Amino acid sequence: MYGKCGSLQDARAVFDSICDPNVYSWTSMIGAYAHHGYGNEALNLFRQMQNACVRPDKVTLVTALNACCNQEAKKEGVLIHSQVMESGLESDIVVACGLLNMYRRCGSLEDVWGIFTKMHERDVIVWNVMIAACIEHEHSKQAVQLFGQMQLEGTIPNQITFIGILGTFSAPDDVAEGALLHAHIAKAGYEEDVFVGTALVNMYGKCGSLEDSRYVFDRMPEKNVVSWNAMLSVYAQSGNDREVLHLFEQMQKDMKPDKVTFLNVLDAYGNLSALRYGKHIHSLIEAGKLQTDLTIGNALISMYAKCGSVENARKVFDSMIERDVISWNTMIAAYGQHGYGEEALQLFRSMQKSHVLPSKITFVNILSACSHAGLLDEGHKIFSSMSADYGLPPALEHYGCMVDLLGRLGQLDEAENILKQMPFPADSLVYMTLLGACRLHGDVERGKRVAEHLFQIDARKSAPYVVLSNIYAATGRWDDVYRVRQKMIDRGVKKEPGCSSIVVKNRVHDFVVGKSSHPRFRDIFVELETLTRKMKRLGYVPDTQLVLHDIEGEQKEHLLSHHSEKLAVTFGIINTPPQTPIQVVKNLRVCEDCHNAVKFISVVTRREIVLRDTHRFHRFKDGMCSCGNFW
Repeated sequence: MYGKCGSLQDARAVFDSICDPNVYSWTSMIGAYAHHGYGNEALNLFRQMQNACVRPDKVTLVTALNACCNQEAKKEGVLIHSQVMESGLESDIVVACGLLNMYRRCGSLEDVWGIFTKMHERDVIVWNVMIAACIEHEHSKQAVQLFGQMQLEGTIPNQITFIGILGTFSAPDDVAEGALLHAHIAKAGYEEDVFVGTALVNMYGKCGSLEDSRYVFDRMPEKNVVSWNAMLSVYAQSGNDREVLHLFEQMQKDMKPDKVTFLNVLDAYGNLSALRYGKHIHSLIEAGKLQTDLTIGNALISMYAKCGSVENARKVFDSMIERDVISWNTMIAAYGQHGYGEEALQLFRSMQKSHVLPSKITFVNILSACSHAGLLDEGHKIFSSMSADYGLPPALEHYGCMVDLLGRLGQLDEAENILKQMPFPADSLVYMTLLGACRLHGDVERGKRVAEHLFQIDARKSAPYVVLSNIYAATGRWDDVYRVRQKMIDRGVKKEPGCSSIVVKNRVHDFVVGKSSHPRFRDIFVELETLTRKMKRLGYVPDTQLVLHDIEGEQKEHLLSHHSEKLAVTFGIINTPPQTPIQVVKNLRVCEDCHNAVKFISVVTRREIVLRDTHRFHRFKDGMCSCGNFW
């Protein structure tokens, strides 16, 4: 009784009070230890039992085998196996199943197969253990073959069998086989089982079939928190953050969220830069007393950082009772992405003093922070310390950070030399970094050379064409702009349109450059014209040089006014109370004109505006940006 209730101390006290414990007493105490994960204590007691000349029976041997749950315990498991053989119990199906499980948990698939092939009798439990062992060792094909073999031998699969086999289908090419198994499950009568249904949701999600995943989920007559989390994870892993939010709203009506729920939802709110709603989740976490959990703390830091609230991210970081390398990495990255290079460096030094070993990701984050803040000397020192002080050879990402740092500061010769001298070939991302620096500093010839190299790597990506066009347009070389555009047409390359999103009243609103499909577009445009007039009185001048068309200045101003980030910011202004902070996410790098315009908008409206693009965060307040015009 005490053992089943988890009170091992009381169980042991009763056991120790027995003058002459028999085999049942010993087995009960060994089983209590084994069941609650105290394998060493269980095995020590098993040895004491034999020293006391009490002969173990079949149940004792199986219980002791259950205590062997890792590679370190395999030696003990082998000794128990020899006792099984001496007792003539190896052919007993219960004992044989115990041996299968023991070798499986100890990571010895070869021994598992050895036991399995000798068995004359196999029930569904034996087959399930064997299938699970194959899956755990990433032998999915063998697991599926066993599933077929068990049925040929007349064993009917149960829910555990189906759940295991569903886990072997995890790629788009597997969806047809997964659907066939789904039909088999329905025929066997397990489709409405909550655990099988959850496994089906996961299977379709991993295969990329979101519609089938949701279809199964909606038809489940019973759902538990794991089912809801499975569907949330499917949406989260596919980048469908909006559906995560909608599903979470539904879940709260029927089910209390748990830790896994919050991890999924925090990530989604962070991706959408929905600070207000992220704070609401934080309050729910505190109400559920989960704020001290390490992974929850890390997720909160990430969410606040993605929403542009570095202060709240740091508050969470400072309040954490326990921190791992992920905690430090996430906070350093937050400072770096917001342009707080000195703060990132201070935190990196604190990490070193705390004796937390930095990882390769740590160095990517701190080098990126140096790059965003223009800290050249510090970046050089940290880059050198990787191999000298920590024995970590710089990877492609670290070299890319150095190219970015040098390129931003105009040291293009040195940046290109680093790219050429890397011990491995540079990828398109590093070349794009250098091309961006060429655009920033107006290096036309180098930009042309780097762009040609990018075209050779992948001629279908639009970014190199667009940046090269910007370089030409900035110097008035319209013939070259048209040549680049024609090259895009000839190669079937389409430019990714600029898209900005903002969350208002728990709904995501998208704005695409040049599109007027939003139901409130007329109101937005009227307000934007009013703002533009006020901005011009304060000194705003539209940067028409950025428009890649050789047209009149007035037409260029009109095109600039339709940029997605301006539309999203304006929509936020007319739909939120005065002085409410605004958070906008853009899928591309923010252009110079919009960056300048939002500075003026922050003055005119007396608002703080956070704009997150693919490169970094821009926090606008009182006509200033946190990036210091360095991005």
